[in-house]
Amino acid sequence: MNRHRFQRHLLASSLLALGLMGSAAHAAVPADEAAKLGQSLTPMGAEKAGNADGTIPAWNGGLTEGQGDFKTGYHNPFADEKPLFVITAENLEQYKDKLSPGQLALFKKYPDSFKMPVYPSHRTAAYPQQVYDTAKANATTAELEDGGNGVTHFKDYTPFPIPKTGVELVWNHSTRYRGNSAEREVTLATPLADGTYTPVTMEEQFKFVADPEENSLFYFLQSVTAPSRLAGTVLLVQETMNQVKEPRRAWIYNAGQRRVRRAPQVAYDGPGTAADGQRTSDGLDLFNGSPDRYNWKLIGKREMYIPYNSYALLDTHKSLDDIIKPGHLNSDLTRYELHRVWVVEGTLKEGQRHIYAKRVMYFDEDTYQLAAVDHYDGRGNLWRVAEGHMAQFYDVKIPWYAAETIYDLVNGRYIVSGLIVDTKGYNFDFDAGKAHYTPAALRRMGSR
Repeated sequence: MNRHRFQRHLLASSLLALGLMGSAAHAAVPADEAAKLGQSLTPMGAEKAGNADGTIPAWNGGLTEGQGDFKTGYHNPFADEKPLFVITAENLEQYKDKLSPGQLALFKKYPDSFKMPVYPSHRTAAYPQQVYDTAKANATTAELEDGGNGVTHFKDYTPFPIPKTGVELVWNHSTRYRGNSAEREVTLATPLADGTYTPVTMEEQFKFVADPEENSLFYFLQSVTAPSRLAGTVLLVQETMNQVKEPRRAWIYNAGQRRVRRAPQVAYDGPGTAADGQRTSDGLDLFNGSPDRYNWKLIGKREMYIPYNSYALLDTHKSLDDIIKPGHLNSDLTRYELHRVWVVEGTLKEGQRHIYAKRVMYFDEDTYQLAAVDHYDGRGNLWRVAEGHMAQFYDVKIPWYAAETIYDLVNGRYIVSGLIVDTKGYNFDFDAGKAHYTPAALRRMGSR
């Protein structure tokens, strides 16, 4: 490299470094802006007021009580409501300004069966007080590091309750409160185009321990218990926060081989467990893992019909056949509401590899939980459409998913996961120490 080229390279590197430093320095907001939390903004940073025409109500504290709980089953607090209207392929034009490209594509793919029943909007999201207090404290301290690949100077949950950039919203989703620990038994299915499917049952255990100093985010154990051909496979993940500094640590116990091995493929676009090729590893939870392969652009905020208060999918009196239909979930059991969402566009960085060249993400403003994601292939074509069917677990003040879906517009298949039909469901009383999430513990589990 000659002297002039070297100087230009040095100048460009210096400008880039300054830019990255600047983004980190401006991630934390000043105290007067943070003071809006709990005032004009909700404690989590959403607009507290409703919209101008009253179709989105003001947030009034969310849903914190109701009939039933995670032990006995949840009763739908809105069971008596009827849809305000139902969007179909025939009346689509009058509602398209509040739909995503992915939703529009589902109507085009399944014009005779896909529909969206739209109900009155209820801003049910609610958290424990310590989550609100933590978010407010994080607002003035949390900073991005390594160009957005990590977060520092924050505690526990939601580092950026007043987000300014796209990657901050990605981090809010990844660090959102889901209790400190939980276990659940859930069902996954990957129906063929004609609707036939084989249910897969999984037991999953979580421990959420976001800690920038230890570079840790959560611990995760996933055991396949049915069908018999897959049973006995156990996945262990020790999730690092900044995965550029240290990649995700993952191991798999294979019942047939009776041994534990490292699993570096459990990341990015590696195959998802028992997903039959319909989901990538980073597609669980609609998105998980490192944000480092994408440039994240904050498009802004908009009103959109998204899955919300999806208690019909938590109804244990339903069967899998009631829910799973050819092409998509049974539309009679879905519920859509009008809410404000943050829109973020992730485009694959030059020199990076992923089967999705672009992901457009729609984050619910009250929770930062992803409500939908549109996935594009390398030719720029819309390929897969994900939806997260949110429900407020009101007894423990945790917004989470009643089900996750990813629809493949090319092969006509989809994956649905997180269903609790014919399972033990959730246990938020579960807790286990870090020693439970180690390769040694995984070996002991496999030997039993």
